[in-house]
Formats: sequence, structure tokens, C-alpha cells
Amino acid sequence: MTGLFLLSATRCDAQIFHKKKKVNKSTSAENTAEPDKILYDKAMDDVKHGRHEVGRLNLQTLINTYPDSEYLAKAKLAIADSFYKEGGTANLTQAVQAYKDFDIFFPMLPEAAYAQLQVAMTHYKQMEKPDRDRTHARAAEDEFQTFLSKYPNDPLAPKAEQHLREVQELLAEGDFRIGYYYYVKEDKKAAESRLRAIVNRYPLYSKSDQALWMLGNIWQSTEKKELAAPYYARIVRNYPLSPLVPNAKSRLKTLGAPVPQPDPQAVAWMTAEQNAPRPHEMLIKKPLTLIRTGPGQELRTAATIGKPTMTPESESEAGIDVLTGGGKPQIGGGAGTGIVATVRVGSSNATTDGAENVAPTTGQSEANPPAQPDPNAPAAAASPAGGTTAAGAADTAPKTDATPTAAGQATDAPKADGSTRQDGTQNGVNGDSKKESTSKKKKGLRKFLPW
Repeated sequence: MTGLFLLSATRCDAQIFHKKKKVNKSTSAENTAEPDKILYDKAMDDVKHGRHEVGRLNLQTLINTYPDSEYLAKAKLAIADSFYKEGGTANLTQAVQAYKDFDIFFPMLPEAAYAQLQVAMTHYKQMEKPDRDRTHARAAEDEFQTFLSKYPNDPLAPKAEQHLREVQELLAEGDFRIGYYYYVKEDKKAAESRLRAIVNRYPLYSKSDQALWMLGNIWQSTEKKELAAPYYARIVRNYPLSPLVPNAKSRLKTLGAPVPQPDPQAVAWMTAEQNAPRPHEMLIKKPLTLIRTGPGQELRTAATIGKPTMTPESESEAGIDVLTGGGKPQIGGGAGTGIVATVRVGSSNATTDGAENVAPTTGQSEANPPAQPDPNAPAAAASPAGGTTAAGAADTAPKTDATPTAAGQATDAPKADGSTRQDGTQNGVNGDSKKESTSKKKKGLRKFLPW
């Protein structure tokens, strides 16, 4: 009786062991799948579970072993996706090259549009803050523009368009901060160059109305006050819901220029932008903004409606001085900045045609260049009557550099601009008056920055 029980128990254990034994499906006689498909499925399972290097090795083996396989294109795209998902600077660089290789070898496949979008997204993923290195931001702008040019009707086009608006918001914010810095430092030439490039290239930028206001203020503080009118007119016409519209209308009346009517399309666009839902940053994440490397608030304030700029940026549009041989540096501007607005001050039929592309150029020759705003002159502040008042003390006397003595040493000669001597005085005035002058400049600055 005991022997029968032991025999039955042994048979049960053998059946259980037989059931638990794993069967290798790849070598099973019941498996009729092709070997390239088996290799592809195994590689995709490795990538799915985070074994990216093993998965890429199997995919590369498939490409080398079965060059005519129907999974060849999928394997190449999967390798690029694996680099993108794994992340890191080195892997993302490999991902860009892998996506571009796919686009070269398989340009007619539907997945080619996805590969081009992923090239742009790889640069988008590595963008820095507006005041940091903008190499990836500019590369992302170029790649998104390439995608929209090649695949305008692709289902992924709306996603690419929105990302392009966000990238251009980031680039414009970087130029705006530089222009605003020069504006506060009263370097009118540098500020005008940066701000003009912004308003001409990025009309969807969230602070375009502020840039236009500063441009109008810069030119109103010079002898060519009529060049300020087109900028004020653009605020009224293209940004009708801006809080700067009442001030812009007042300035236009002061200059004797006509006040344009708001553009109905601009009204509809700004209304839709104000009502568009925007993501809000969690309160717990706000303290991390100081150590965060990537952009944050700039992407949330980007426009959600409107056609982004599709033309690639050239050197003349970068808002920087472009040096030319044998002449003075030419200030770069936006597209079409050679058109000067026609403004007839004081006439009944005054027009502001061409205000969309304003450039402070005249027909004067190189031998007799036009008068440019003095970068060292203080900016003019708006007076209640619409005129301008100096924000600081005006430089009325030329500066005299240190003059050499008979012994060959330089002595500090008094300067008419109120610079400080080595003994701590300022042309007979102590340091307290210098602090008072600085505070007056700050008060004057607030007068022409209404926001």
C-alpha cells in the first residue's frame, strides 16, 4: 500500500515538473515565424523594458544579417527612438543622426515625417533658458520650419506648429532682455537694433507691444521724432487690446500723426489668446526654477493661435551689428526693413504707410551719413503733455581725456560729463550728489515704461 502511494506521488511530481519546464519558442517545431521577425520582436521587448543597448544590438544584427527584410525600415527607426528615449547629450546626438539617416534612406515612407519631427523635438528637448546658449533653440526652429515646409498637411503639423511658436517665443524673449538692458542703459543704437529685429520677425511674441513702445520712445527722444509714429501706430492697429494703446494714441496725437483703426483680425486674435487655456506651474515646483536648466514660463506664455514665422533667420535679422569692409557697421533688422514709413506731421492727409517695416534710413550718402541717436545721451522721458524731458543730465561739453605732463605721466583733467576723479569727488561734487543723480534717472525711466 505504501509502495503504491510513493509511485503515484512520483508521477505527480514528474507531471508538475513537465508543466513548469519552459519551452524555447524560437527553436520550437510549432514556431513558423521568420527569423528576422523573431529578432525584431525580441529587440523591441528589450527596448520596452529599458534594455536599450541590448535592443539596439539586436536591431543592428537584424539590419546586417537581413538587408532585404521587411523590418529593415522599422529597425532603423527603432534604433533612433531608442537613443531618444534613453536621453542624455550623447544619446540625443546619436538620435538626431539616426533620424536623419532614416529620412535619407526612406524618404517616401509615411514615417519620414515622424523622423523629421523627432529631429526637431530632439533639439527642443535640449533648449536652455532665454539668457543661456541658444544653439539648440535655433536648430529646433530650423527643423520645425523644415517639417512644416515639407509636410504641411501631415497629422503631426499642428503639434509642430505649436512647438515652433514656443521656440520663437523663447528666442524673442532672449533678444528682448538684451534690448531692454540696452534701453535701460540708454544705449539707443543697440536697443533699437535688437528691438526692431524682434517686432519685425516675431509678431506673435507676447511682449511685442512693449518692444514697439520702447522703439517709439527711442525715436521720439531724437531729432527725428516722426520716425516714432509708425511704431505707436502698430500698437494701436496690431495689438488693440494692449494696455499701451491709450498711451500710444496720445503720443500719435502729440506728433500730429493719424490714429489708425484697430485691425479686426488682430482683435479676434488677441481675444482668442486671452481666452485660451494655459498650463499653470505647480506651486511645489516654483522654487526649482532657479536651478532648472530648461525653459519654463516662456513656453507657457507662447501664442497658441496664428501663423509662426516660416523664413529662416539671416545675419541681417539677428539684431546685431554686421561689419562690412571699408565702411561703418550696418545694423541688422527684420525682413523688409528697407521700407521707411511715410509720415507727414501736421498735415490733414498724414499717412503711416509701411509702418510694418520701419527702418531709420535716409537717402544720404556714406560721405554724409544720417544723424544717429547718441548712445551716450540720456533717454527722454514722457511729459504729461506728450513731449519729452531729459531723464538725466545732458552732456553739453566734450569730454577731455587725461593729458600727458612733461614727465610723461597722465594727469586727470576735469571732464564736463561729471565723471569721478581719483580723489573720490565728481568735479567738485561729493558722492552723495552722484547717488541722487542715479535715483533721478531711475525716476525718469519709470515715466516712459508704463507697464
